[in-house]
Amino acid sequence: MLIGIPALLGPELLALLRAMGHGDEIAVVDGNYPAKEQAHRLIRADGHHLVPTLDAILSVLPVDDAVPEALFRASVKGDPLIADPVHHEMEAICARRAPGRRVVALAGADFYLRVRSAHAIVATSEPRLYANIIIRKGVIYPPETRKS
Repeated sequence: MLIGIPALLGPELLALLRAMGHGDEIAVVDGNYPAKEQAHRLIRADGHHLVPTLDAILSVLPVDDAVPEALFRASVKGDPLIADPVHHEMEAICARRAPGRRVVALAGADFYLRVRSAHAIVATSEPRLYANIIIRKGVIYPPETRKS
């Protein structure tokens, strides 16, 4: 256990988040997602649901502000115009942790393609379908150069 670090973030996940570079992407996926098949690096978060895992990750991981879009979610049956309650929960966490950044819904094939090229996948035990999100890592600015 560490002070100020959510207990949900285990040593492997913390090491992975720390090792990621600016622009690297990490996917956090539900229990039905074929994570082992698609992951370059796989972190298991068994027993944890997606929303608290996302919240814990975003408590330590900066979201990229150098690109127009840095947060991407899966779509219900591949239709970006449909959102399930879990998507609204994910968007609320992102709005709190990465203000001003919107979550972009991707069509099924586009989402899967992006996950396959991600730096890593965190596989949760989330039972709800389409509960998948991708985060593009940003930078932590030195105090004297912080973006306004």
